[in-house]
Amino acid sequence: MPRPSSDVQAFTAHATEADLDELRARLAAARLPEAETVRGAAPGPGRWAQGVPLDDLVEVVRYWRTEYDWRSFEARLDRIGQFRTTIDGLGIHFLHRRSPRADATPLLMTHGWPDSVARFTDVVEELAEPKDPDAPAFHVVAPSLPGFGHSDRPATTGWGTEKIAAAWVELMGRLGYDRFLAHGGDWGGNITTVLGGRFPDQVLGIHTTFAEGPPGLSTDGLNATERAWAEETRDFWKHRAAYAKQQAARPQTIGYSLVDSPVGLLAWILDKFAEWTDTEDSPFERIPMDRILDDVTLYWLTRTGASAARIYYESHNSLDPDLRVDVPTAITAYPRDVEKCPRPWAQERYRRIVRWNEPENGGHFAALEVPEYFVADLREGLAAVLDANR
Repeated sequence: MPRPSSDVQAFTAHATEADLDELRARLAAARLPEAETVRGAAPGPGRWAQGVPLDDLVEVVRYWRTEYDWRSFEARLDRIGQFRTTIDGLGIHFLHRRSPRADATPLLMTHGWPDSVARFTDVVEELAEPKDPDAPAFHVVAPSLPGFGHSDRPATTGWGTEKIAAAWVELMGRLGYDRFLAHGGDWGGNITTVLGGRFPDQVLGIHTTFAEGPPGLSTDGLNATERAWAEETRDFWKHRAAYAKQQAARPQTIGYSLVDSPVGLLAWILDKFAEWTDTEDSPFERIPMDRILDDVTLYWLTRTGASAARIYYESHNSLDPDLRVDVPTAITAYPRDVEKCPRPWAQERYRRIVRWNEPENGGHFAALEVPEYFVADLREGLAAVLDANR
């Protein structure tokens, strides 16, 4: 079994009681606006038409201040295993759970925004040490993106998805994993695509929930479902992507609110969990409130609201239109994700799709929404990828 190099150090994060007391004090002193003017709407998307409803936010803030247990999340991260290393002058934090299985394959898992390594904490153990001895096992590595969580906040421009992908290859090499699988969604899906396209000698294959075809493809030849996907994506970028345009154009401006106000940070992130999760009304139908607060509190305590937003400034619409992925690829399109790429478009970029799956349930945060299904689907996808390498 490979051993970490001397450049990799064990890491433990422990927020001070003063920081937690300050958070609770800020929550108690929060100034809230009046209720939305669609107040009283029936449960459903219409109730969220102007953003996070006041009643919902008040309840989450109350729970966050009086009941939420941050120490429990810290302990879960420590049980998985936390480490840091420095790559290109930037400290990178990552989770690393080695499997006890001799036949385990290294697996790099990359999160996106507005989540963090919190996305994967419920699935790492089962991927590394499955209860079923016939299921594939993985040495799981889940880095925090630059500017997210306990990774350093870049002080200069340049940390876009291409540089991050190269850093991940360096990271895996330091852990002794010269060949590995990669998975990602959201920005993690973009980075996973870059990994598969730029580093075929290191990447055995990829699984993504966020396939991206080349730009400018025609809808001619698409079936009715695929045309609907294309139309939904256009609608998303036209009417529901103001957050992305703000963070791509002026991340510093919104960053002041995200770092100074825990309620502002909560609302900014909760809005996306609500809209992008496969639910009828509230994200808490699928994702426990504690899991969302794990993520939001991690942003708050590490003061990374602004630095995380800057990934949009660095990389929005930057995926190389000519990049092609020739390593074996498994793609899962969850029904309530914000972007679903029609298979004919995906095939223009991913040249060896060995498994394509369209589940009946799940959204953008599948590892949190449907963790058992997510694990089973990821296993099947990566098994197909490994079979294609034989």
